[in-house]
Parts: sequence; C-alpha cells; structure tokens
Amino acid sequence: MMFNKLLMILQWQKKYELYNKLSMNILILGSGGREHAIGWKISNSSSCNKIFFAPGNAGTKNIGSNIKLNILDFNSIKKFVLKEQITLVVVGPEDPLVNGIADFFSSDPELENVLLIGPSKKGAKLEGSKDYAKEFMSRYNIPTAQYKTFDKLSLKSGYKFLESLTPPYVLKADGLAAGKGVVICENLNDAKKELFEMLTNAKFGEASKKVVIEEFLDGTELSVFIITDGKSYKILPSAKDYKQIGEGNTGLNTGGMGAISPVNFADRFYMEKVEREIIKPTMLGLKSENIEYKGFLFFGLINVNGEPKVIEYNVRMGDPETEVVIPRIQSDFLNLLNSIGNDTFSEVDLVISENIATTIMLVSGGYPKKYKKGKLISGLDLTEDCIIFHAGTKVNEHGQIITNGGRVLSVTTYGKDKENALKKAYNNIEKINYKNMYFRKDIGFDL
Repeated sequence: MMFNKLLMILQWQKKYELYNKLSMNILILGSGGREHAIGWKISNSSSCNKIFFAPGNAGTKNIGSNIKLNILDFNSIKKFVLKEQITLVVVGPEDPLVNGIADFFSSDPELENVLLIGPSKKGAKLEGSKDYAKEFMSRYNIPTAQYKTFDKLSLKSGYKFLESLTPPYVLKADGLAAGKGVVICENLNDAKKELFEMLTNAKFGEASKKVVIEEFLDGTELSVFIITDGKSYKILPSAKDYKQIGEGNTGLNTGGMGAISPVNFADRFYMEKVEREIIKPTMLGLKSENIEYKGFLFFGLINVNGEPKVIEYNVRMGDPETEVVIPRIQSDFLNLLNSIGNDTFSEVDLVISENIATTIMLVSGGYPKKYKKGKLISGLDLTEDCIIFHAGTKVNEHGQIITNGGRVLSVTTYGKDKENALKKAYNNIEKINYKNMYFRKDIGFDL
C-alpha cells in the first residue's frame, strides 16, 4: 500500500516537472497587430503558461499582461526576464534587433537559458542598411534592381545617376525610417529635389545620411517569409501587402493597409524558383559570413514577368502580413519557435491551411500624416466570424478602448476564396466605428 502511494507521488512529481518544462513564460516585444497576432497564436499552445507584452495594446491585454518596458532598454528587459522566469522572447519590430538585442542576450551568462527569436546585430543589418543589403545580394548573385548609393558629398553624382535612369525613380533612405523611407518620383526634377531633401535636409534624419537610388522594377509585389534556426529553414505562407493609402495603390506609403495570403501567382513552380534563386543563396551567404541568424527573414519581392527579384530584406515578420500568415499556420507555433533553441527545428512539421486569409486595416483619419488619438471605438463586440487584431489601441481610465495610433485595427477573415473572405471582412467593418475611421475598399483588387 505504502509502495503504491510512493509510486503515485513519484509519478505525480515527474508529471509536475514535465509540466513545468513545457509550461513557458513568454515575452513579446512590440505594440502592433503583428505582436497581437503572434501572441494570439502562441496563446493557443498547451505549452504556454503566461504571455507578457511590452508595451502591448488593448487587444494583447485580453490574452496576456501588458507591461511598461522600453524595448530599447536591454538591461530593463533583462531584469524583467529574470524576475518573471521568461524562457522565450519574441522580438516584433526591427529597432531592438538592429540595436543588437540578440547579441546582448547571447553574451550574458544569466540569460543563457532564454531563447530570443531574432538575428544578431550583423544579421539585422540586412534591414538596418539598404546599402549593405544590396551589397550582400550582389555578392551572392541574388536577383535585385540595379542601384548606386550616395551621401551628402556625392549629391551631384546622384543627380547624374538619376539622369541615366528612365522614370519613375526609386529613392530609399539607407537606414530605418519606420517603413516610410522609400520615395518613388515620376519625373526627374522631383527626384532631384527629393534626393536633396533626403541627403542635405535630412528628411528622414539619420536614416537618410545615405540614399540608395535604384532602377524601377515594374511588376506585382509579394512577401515571402522563412523561419530559421541558422542551419535549416521553413517557408511560411506568401502574402501581398497594400502599402499606399489610396485605392488603386495611389497616394502616400503607409505601414500597410491590408494583406492577402496566399498570393495566387506564387504557385509551387514559382516558389521553387524563389527558393532556388533567392532563399538558398541568402542562407548560403549568412553561413559563409558566419552571421548568427535565428528567427524570421522577410523577402520583399517583386514579380517581373515571372521572375522574382528582391526589393528588400526585413529581419522580422511584416505588418500587416503577419495578420494573414500566422492564422494560416495550423501546427503548434510555440512548439515551432521553441524548437529553434533545442536543436529539433528540422524535425518539427509546419502545417499550413488551404484557406485564403485576408486582413483590412482600419486607420485614423489623416494617417500617414497628422492624425488625432483618443477616439472611442465601438462595435467590436458585434463582430463575428473574424479575428480582430489590435494595432494602435489602448484602454482609457474608464475601461474603454480608444485609438492610440495611425493604424488602429486589423480585421482578419478566412474563406475558401478571396471574395468570400473579403466579404466577411467588410461586413464586420460595417459594425465597427470610431470618429474619422478610414480603410481601403479595394484590397485584393489586383489579384
């Protein structure tokens, strides 16, 4: 009798120990729809214990705890991680990665048991410097647009290079500019003025100390994502983002007005070409240059007459693409992330839904220029058959959800086809309201 009781206790202890190993505390850095979508997916895992968001938003508050942390203050992040026994950190935005948060974690003995999803500072330079990224692509024969880089001292040479190109003209701030550092000019005079503003008047601050001018590529854009442990990789669903504020892809660039996944022309044969000509050479380059890379890699591509070319690299998931890519993943996402740290990544299956996913961004009136915050949001409780991912929202002192950014909400829906999914999205949008709400009504029109 005593033996049986002892055996039961030992079995219970083993189960408890196993549970503790599997029951993870997670910290997600960021405050947008991307972070909400990642957290939402992680929260569905049986291995998830607690999720913390820094700083999070009104939506993340429903699935975890929002905390006030400066995501560039690595020492404060470390203290929190140790205090709350965090075992996994997912870095949403690019700034902490470019500033070396992965290196900070990997070099600190107290953080050796914490897995951080994100590349090293050297790896993050693929997004942090467009000039560096273009040089990297050139070294490994990765197809991209022809280009040259200029600074303040070579302004006149920049003018001459513009004169050698045919319109439109593409000018890119070399550094991070919150997704707004790319300008396309239709005529030469405007391009020269823009180059002057970027280099001489620091239009984008430090980001435009150098400017990459490249040939214009005419085609349809798409986003391709991989997740990697630095040795092998898995290709995530493709997506198409709609950057411009106006319908018909007109007006100013934004952080993204909507997205669709998958992209219809990115079939098996096309993706095999992307993998052969772009993904594999990129991975080869990372390994050849001993660049530590554990996390997401985003290939911003353009389809030019059936040929994929790289527009840019991003070293994290895109937004709003995350809001359509993540919901299509059927396998345990937390298990997938965790496998990066325990050398089982190559063994974990990635299962993708066949359904079409769409998302429509609701933004503040005036965005991407000046806009007002603090507008009361109503109707969220009336939505159905959709997922609402919060971006620029917060809870006020009365417990009400209000606007707190340019991009406010992302309405994500599934369907057997694009039309069905979009219909559900727009039907739900009709139920949501806040003052000066704006959204595009033509997402997916060109697919």
